[in-house]
Amino acid sequence: MDQRVDNERRPESERRDSAPRQATPGFAAGVDKRSWRARFGRRRGFIYLLAIGGAIATILMVAWWLNARHYESTDDAFIDTRTVPISAQVAAAIVDVPVTDNQLVDAGAELVRLDDRDYVAQRDQAAAQVNQARASVDNLTAQIVAQQAKVDQAKNQVAQAQAALTFAQQQAERYQQLASKGSGTIEQAQQYVSNHQQSEAALAAAQANAVATDKQVAVLQAQRDLAYGQLAQARATLEQAVANLSRTIIVAPVAGRVTKLTAAKGGYAAVGQALMMFVPREVWVTANFKETQLNLMRPGQPVDIAIDAYPGRTFKGHVDSVQTGSGTAFSLLPAENATGNYVKIVQRVPVKIEFDKPPDVLLGPGMSVVPTVKVR
Repeated sequence: MDQRVDNERRPESERRDSAPRQATPGFAAGVDKRSWRARFGRRRGFIYLLAIGGAIATILMVAWWLNARHYESTDDAFIDTRTVPISAQVAAAIVDVPVTDNQLVDAGAELVRLDDRDYVAQRDQAAAQVNQARASVDNLTAQIVAQQAKVDQAKNQVAQAQAALTFAQQQAERYQQLASKGSGTIEQAQQYVSNHQQSEAALAAAQANAVATDKQVAVLQAQRDLAYGQLAQARATLEQAVANLSRTIIVAPVAGRVTKLTAAKGGYAAVGQALMMFVPREVWVTANFKETQLNLMRPGQPVDIAIDAYPGRTFKGHVDSVQTGSGTAFSLLPAENATGNYVKIVQRVPVKIEFDKPPDVLLGPGMSVVPTVKVR
């Protein structure tokens, strides 16, 4: 049977039922619109809360920025001090070490005591040399005084010989006149001439003795000057011996703590040998700020110091000084920017920060801190 004929004979109702159905456009749009409004109504509180939270976050961020621009901070900061290596200045055996590790001591406290017997003997020997040199000076001073008396005596002898010579000359002239007139003998005249010659010789001898006696004063004075030099040398030797004796007791230069103690009783301390390290009580903070953070930083500005070892506590301080130059410039091997390829990096500049009052906690060099400087 022909297929086309059969199809033509299908009832009209079957053809209507088999036709596709189409939804009404107006009804679907209304359903979607009501669904969007329902969803917005249900989420309106969350959206409002999100908007308010964003506004608050923005306000807080602006407030934080306005406040943070008044401060400069860095975590590249450490407790610093000038540690002192304690070493022996004289060579001797160690007889006592009255301190122990990490002990807190005051300035002048004994740290190490060395054997002082050899240095006591050197001091006593130097003191004896000083006394000997002083006695030599006193002896020469007395000789000079005595020699001055001899000089005065020699001058008197010269005056006496001069007077005797004058009298002998007058006698000789008188008797020569008498002998020429026949009133006196030639023998007497010759005798007085001889006396005159003897008086001249005596005067010359007295004058020579006066000169020699006066020259001896200068000799004694030169010897006394030499004795003064020997006395000064002996005193210097004594001072050196006393200083060496005092160095047998090693004391704390300032108040602080004993660290890295290596000295032990019975050991031997050589000159320059380190016996311990000494950490003074006075400490400060060395903060390595970036060079871009130093525009407004000045000495005297307040600083809040947070120490990693004591969380939750803040210590007050102030900026003491800013180093003139970056840390790299003073390092053992400073950068040579004129060689090779140059890459610019932000430099660090050490800033010294002092505590307003000594901290009541134990601090040592190298401990990490975070300083915050108020620059505005």
